[in-house]
Amino acid sequence: MTRELSFGRGSLRAIACAGLAALGASLCGCGHTLYVFQANSAASRLEEARELGAEKLAPYEFFYAQQHLEKAQEEAASADYSDASNLAEVAEEYADKAIRLSREAHRGGGR
Repeated sequence: MTRELSFGRGSLRAIACAGLAALGASLCGCGHTLYVFQANSAASRLEEARELGAEKLAPYEFFYAQQHLEKAQEEAASADYSDASNLAEVAEEYADKAIRLSREAHRGGGR
């Protein structure tokens, strides 16, 4: 015996509205999500910089990025996601600089 579910227009509209409300709440009210995205991106870029030898080739930029990412993790642990997100963004910016400088050094461009 099979049962079919049938939804009227009002039911589908209510389901759609509930879905949109849930999506809106997750996007607008959750700084954690933005922080996680930025921290993962920064960590990935920092790992790329490490693989290129940025610890030696662009030490200031590399360690600046590393320290900012660590501080971002501390802020996130305290549920201060706004500061954590900002710190992770700076970490990614400096990891990108470390990557660029390391690649230039590998090509012989130096600083």
